[in-house]
Amino acid sequence: MQIAERFEQLVDTVRGRRVLESRVEKLAQRVRATNAVPLRLRLWNGRSYELGPDPTVTLTVPTPAALRYLLAPDFLTFGEGYVEGHIDLEGPIMEAFRVGERFLSSVAGGGALAPLRRALRHNRERDREAIEYHYDVSNEFYSLFLDHNMVYTCAYFKDEADDLELAQQQKLDHVLTKLRLKPGERLLDIGCGWGALVFRAVEKFGARALGVTLSRNQYEYAQEKIREKGIADRCEVRLQDYRDLRNQGTFDKISGVGVIEHVGRQNMRFYFETVAGLLKDGGLMLNHGISSVDPDSRAVGRGVGDFIGKYVFPNGELAHIGLVLREMQAAGLEPTDMESLRRHYARTTAMWAERLESNRSHAHALAGEKRLRIWLVYLAGSAFAFAQGWINIYQVLCCKHGGPGLNPLPLTRDYMYR
Repeated sequence: MQIAERFEQLVDTVRGRRVLESRVEKLAQRVRATNAVPLRLRLWNGRSYELGPDPTVTLTVPTPAALRYLLAPDFLTFGEGYVEGHIDLEGPIMEAFRVGERFLSSVAGGGALAPLRRALRHNRERDREAIEYHYDVSNEFYSLFLDHNMVYTCAYFKDEADDLELAQQQKLDHVLTKLRLKPGERLLDIGCGWGALVFRAVEKFGARALGVTLSRNQYEYAQEKIREKGIADRCEVRLQDYRDLRNQGTFDKISGVGVIEHVGRQNMRFYFETVAGLLKDGGLMLNHGISSVDPDSRAVGRGVGDFIGKYVFPNGELAHIGLVLREMQAAGLEPTDMESLRRHYARTTAMWAERLESNRSHAHALAGEKRLRIWLVYLAGSAFAFAQGWINIYQVLCCKHGGPGLNPLPLTRDYMYR
């Protein structure tokens, strides 16, 4: 008999419910005695158990059946229970993750690596469907937690006091400055989102820019902004797959910000070969992407990655930075500079989570309770995972080989910070 079936049988009997309640009581006693956690458990029968002094989070288990999300927990299990409405949380979402991780440490011990999954199969249709699922919620929904330029990637904080608006503008400038983008140069931004980077490239750096996205909502938003800004002669955004960009001429500079996660491990070399084919000899490319910290590219972080794969980024994969560098070099792109932005993304995603939570009623009206809960868990979980070092994010600047003397970069990094 399966464990789930035995659990259901317990739930269906009065004696079974008493047994389950007894298990919760013993669990609470063990946690309080060994590693107290500021968490209150509230059961279906009105009883509650405090797992430590001064609880900051309350987890409500409204039915005996919902105990399954508590007695064999990880963040995937918790996330499923919360998203599907089987358990409820009271307290700030970021605090819920901090408390939840302490509870999991008490109950489940050290976090193990997930088994190495087979590389996902990527094709045009599956990638388009995955992008549509994630990004085409509504532009208004995203505007509830993003900055005014709608930048949905890691911000760049120069000071602890920087707000999100400033930090996102600094990130755009940081990327374009690393690329040494000059007036009149041709820039390609793969996965351009709502267009903030190409707009900045045109308006501040004087470049001519092309952005491509698979999201119709992003495409339509960018088209409207291009008309408003009056930059259609220098800026273009297309609803197009990067695989259709071959034979489109060459670009001086290429950026891929938040794209590599969607490419897939098996497609990574093809992706960088496509980039190399679009880049002029001696041209620069900046790849900005989230990375697994495990050398074998396995997921880490007590089920956070599994939750994101199931509910947020279907068909997404995180590769170790070593694999990214290997495939980049195999495609004829020389890595010249690498920077970790892990702490920056922990701060960015925490700000997003707090913004979305503060706009909870509006977000609920736009997307419904389930989608709202998915995004709250995703943003807070990502912030916690980056802060814990369970995942990382790197900017890698590379140059296309083309013969001696074609690398245009100065000998030092000084130019990046002027």
